[in-house]
Amino acid sequence: MSDSPNKAGKTCLEFFAGIGLMRLGLERAGWRTVFANDIDAGKRTMYLDQFPDSGDKFVLDDIHDLASEEIPAATLATASFPCNDLSLAGARHGLSGKNSSAFWGFVDVLDAMGGRRPPVVLLENVSGFLSSHKGRDFFDALTALNTLNYSVDALMIDASFFVPQSRTRLFIIGVEKSQRLTPADCYSSPFQIQEHDVRPQTLIHFMQTHAQLDWRIRKAANLPGRSASLAACIDADGDLQNGWWPQHRAEHLFSQMQPRHAERVQRMRCQNEWSYATAFRRVRNGKTVVEVRADDIAGCLRTPRGGSARQILIKAGFGRQLARLLSARECARLMGADDFPITVSQSRALFGFGDAVVVPVITWLAENYLNPLIEDAQSSA
Repeated sequence: MSDSPNKAGKTCLEFFAGIGLMRLGLERAGWRTVFANDIDAGKRTMYLDQFPDSGDKFVLDDIHDLASEEIPAATLATASFPCNDLSLAGARHGLSGKNSSAFWGFVDVLDAMGGRRPPVVLLENVSGFLSSHKGRDFFDALTALNTLNYSVDALMIDASFFVPQSRTRLFIIGVEKSQRLTPADCYSSPFQIQEHDVRPQTLIHFMQTHAQLDWRIRKAANLPGRSASLAACIDADGDLQNGWWPQHRAEHLFSQMQPRHAERVQRMRCQNEWSYATAFRRVRNGKTVVEVRADDIAGCLRTPRGGSARQILIKAGFGRQLARLLSARECARLMGADDFPITVSQSRALFGFGDAVVVPVITWLAENYLNPLIEDAQSSA
C-alpha cells in the first residue's frame, strides 16, 4: 500500500513537467514538488529559470527509461502527457500514436513503483481525449488506472473562467481504492450526476455509458465568474512600438477577413477608445481567411509548429486598425504566469507556453478538489 496522504503530506511527482506551470499552480495551493521529469531540454531550461533550485529534482529523460527506484514517494503524481495524437492536428492516432503513447510510460512507472505508488494521480489533456477513437482511448486510460488500483473521476475546465483565453482541458483524478473518503462528498453512481460547470453533458454521457469502470466521483465546486479582460494582458505600446506590422502587411490581413469578421474590426475602429481582439488564419474551402474572435478573450494558445498556429492581435480605435503577433510575455499572462522569467527566444517561449497548463486552473483544482480530497482521506483514516 502507498504512503497515506497523512504521512506524505502535499508532495508531488511532476511527469511531463514542461516549463513548470503545473508546479506553479500547485505551489500556490500549498503543494511541494519533489521530482520532475521531461524529455525536452528547452522546456527544462525554462523550468529552471522559474525554479532555479530544482536542478537535482528535474530528470531530463524519456519517461520510458526512468528507473522507478530513483523516484521518491509522494502524495500526488501529475501527468500532462503529449496531446499531439489526441487532436485533429495529430490525425487522431490516439494513445498508440508516437507522442501520446508516452501515457503508457507513465502507467509503467506507476506500476513499477509498487507499494510506493502515489495514492492520488492527476492527468491533464485536451478535451478531444474524451472522443478520441470514439472514446476508446479515454476508456483505455481509465481502465489502466483501475488496474493499478485507482478509482477514477473526471472534470472538464475552460480556462476562460480564470484568464482571457478559451482553453478547455480534461482532467482525470485517480484515487487509490484503499483511501477511505466521506460518502456524502461523492456520488454513489454516475447516474446521479447532473450537468455542471466542470461536468458537461458529453462527459456525463461517457461516465454513464461506461458505468462498469471503477468511478469515485466527487461533488464539485462551481467555477468563479468570468472577469478577466484581454486588454489586461496586452503589453504597453511603448514596449512593442516596432512590433506592429507595416501598413501593407496589416491591410493584406484585413483583406482576408470574411464580411462579418471585417465588420467586427470596423466597429472597433469607429470607437473613441482602443480595443483588442485576436484572430487566426484558417483555410476554408481551400482559401485562406482570417477569423476574429468577438468575445474579448484569446483563442487557445498553441505551439508554433504551423503557419496558422500563431495568434494575431488586432488593435483598433480612433479610426485606426493595427495588427501584430502576440508576444511571449502576453502569452505568459494568458496562461496565468504573468511574472514567468523569459530568457529564451520568442519561439522557444511560445512553444513552452503553448504546451502548458493554465496556472490558476491548477490552483483552483488543488484548492477545490485535491486539498479537500487529502483532508477527507486524513480525517477518515
